[in-house]
Amino acid sequence: MLTAIAERSEIDPAVIEDVIMGCVGQAGEQSMHIGRNAVLASSLPQSVPAVTIDRQCGSSQQAVQFAAQAVMSGTQDVVIAAGVESMSRVPMGTAMIPGSGAEPWSKKVLDRFGVAAFTQFAGAEAIANKWGFNREQLDAFSLESHRRAMAAIESGAFKDEIVPVRITLADGSTALHDQDEGVRFDASMEGLGNLKTLIEGGMITAGNASQICDGSSAMLVVSEKALKEHNLTPIARIVNLTVTGGDPVIMLEEPLFATDRALKRAGMTINDIDLYEVNEAFASVPLAWLKHVGGDPAKLNVNGGAIALGHPLGASGTKLMTTLVHALKARGKKYGLQTMCEGGGIANVTILEAL
Repeated sequence: MLTAIAERSEIDPAVIEDVIMGCVGQAGEQSMHIGRNAVLASSLPQSVPAVTIDRQCGSSQQAVQFAAQAVMSGTQDVVIAAGVESMSRVPMGTAMIPGSGAEPWSKKVLDRFGVAAFTQFAGAEAIANKWGFNREQLDAFSLESHRRAMAAIESGAFKDEIVPVRITLADGSTALHDQDEGVRFDASMEGLGNLKTLIEGGMITAGNASQICDGSSAMLVVSEKALKEHNLTPIARIVNLTVTGGDPVIMLEEPLFATDRALKRAGMTINDIDLYEVNEAFASVPLAWLKHVGGDPAKLNVNGGAIALGHPLGASGTKLMTTLVHALKARGKKYGLQTMCEGGGIANVTILEAL
């Protein structure tokens, strides 16, 4: 991915001043500073430094925000913001050292919030109940995610934002991997309705939650000075950077309130935003977000979301931002807003202007 960024932008890799890489499961193959290891495995020279960050599902969206802050401050001019997650090879929770008895939350913290543990499943159920959604509505939203993703694939909407990867199959032959694998072309309300809930008596299922998958993504963030020096053509401008913290128990609700703050700081309303990307960690999250901000469902995740395409944790931020920029340009639209729910009750919001 880092090599592709340099090749597609036609920038000299030696002028890249930093790589900020998001990754949640920093264990096993993703341990020992995967950001630096990714640089060493790429075409970038060893002189390019890197840092690996974890803001849970918003890790690479935060990478963009850190990169933008570096550029805005004048301390750097050319930075790659990226993210990676191999959820098949480094399963969720690996870094917690299962069975060790060393839990990430102290008794003091758990007692403070009156819970035995912090869980996104419980948070997703709580949001659905609080905002008045039922199982059928969650499944209907999920089906629409697959339908939009199918339409995007069939129309070639993702072509310019995907870096094809040649893979070796079990029989030794090779194939070009250039399409997301998670989309269910045969998805139906009946099929979704037959899935078991993750919590007894609940509404959340594997069908209306994001898919586990592998992925990586990256963006080049530069200053106006670098644009001129390296003859680059900008495709988007960052309008606003926001991150907030809220209730760690319901956890996934914070994008609603972070969006309020971002719009206020930008001097905008939701009506000024042409398209939104709200990560589909669970169907209840974007549905609650729409209801809270008064958004237009037709502007939300127009090419499908994580329920259909997958949610490779650390990579999702820059992946969604890439999709948002391309979707804006394809429709001749101007402003896009992206937000992520994140573990611990945190949320990032980034407002962009397509150029």
